[in-house]
Amino acid sequence: MIGMLNALVDRVEAEGSEIDVAEFARTHGTTEYHLRRMFSALAGMPLSEYVRRRRMTLAGAELVSGAPNMLDVAVRHGYGSTEAFGRAFRAVHGISAADARRDGGPLRTQPTLRFRLSVEGSTPMDVTITTMPELVLAGHAARVPLIHIGVNPHIQTHIASIAPEEHVRLKHLSDREPAGILAVTGDLEPDAAEGTELTYLHGVSVHPTAAVSDDLDILRVDAGHWAVFAASGPFPETLQDLWAATATEWFPSNPWRLRPGPSIVRYREFTGTHAACELWLAVEQD
Repeated sequence: MIGMLNALVDRVEAEGSEIDVAEFARTHGTTEYHLRRMFSALAGMPLSEYVRRRRMTLAGAELVSGAPNMLDVAVRHGYGSTEAFGRAFRAVHGISAADARRDGGPLRTQPTLRFRLSVEGSTPMDVTITTMPELVLAGHAARVPLIHIGVNPHIQTHIASIAPEEHVRLKHLSDREPAGILAVTGDLEPDAAEGTELTYLHGVSVHPTAAVSDDLDILRVDAGHWAVFAASGPFPETLQDLWAATATEWFPSNPWRLRPGPSIVRYREFTGTHAACELWLAVEQD
C-alpha cells in the first residue's frame, strides 16, 4: 500500500488532473474506493484536494516567474477559463492570480508527498475478522458535517434530541450483532473533505425480516467480512486514534482492504469522557 500510494503521487506529478484513479487502482490490484480512503487517511486530505494544491503550487511558480499569458497557465493546469482558474488559485493561496504575478506572493506551497511506513506498532490493536449476513440498521438518522478531530457537536445535538424512552425502545429492537446502540456513519465519499455532509444513524442492528415502524430510518449493508477493532480510553481521542492507526498500521500490514459500506461504532461502556468501544469496518480480501 505504501509503495502504491507513492506511485500514485508520482502519477499525479506526471499527469496532474488527467490521472485516471480507477484505472490506476485496477492495475495495482486494489479498488478506487480503498485507494482513496487510504490516501485521505494517511495524507490528512482527500486525493482531489492534494491534486488541486499541487496544481496551484506549480501554477503559482509559473506566475511569479513571469508567465505572460494567464489563460495558457490555466489550461496547462486543467482549467478551461481564467475565471475558474482564478477561483481555484484564490482558494489555495488566499490571493488572486493577478496579484501573485504582480507582487510575487505570498503563496502557499504544497510539497510533493512521500509516504513511509512506520513499523513501530505504536498502537496495539485487538482485531477480529467476522463474516456477517446482510445487516439491517434501524434508528434515527441525520445529515451532519464530517469532523475529524474532537467531539462532533452536530452528532451530539442529534443524539440529545432523541427522547430517553426512544433509546430504551431501540435497545429492545436490537436482536442481531453488532448488539446494542450503534453509532453509524455512511453516505460519505471515500476521500471526502472535512465539512462534507454524511449520514449519521443512531440505531441498532435488527433481523432482515423484523417489522420496523415507519418512524425509523433504515440502512441496509451487504453481507460480507468486517474487521472489528476494540479499544478503550479517553473519548473521543481513543476512537479517533484507532481510526488513524487502521490506516497507518493495520491495513498496510494485512491482506485486507476496505469495501464500500458505513463505519459502525459499538459502545460497550461510555461515561462521556471514557469509552470502551468496537470499530466495525467493512472489508474484503486484498
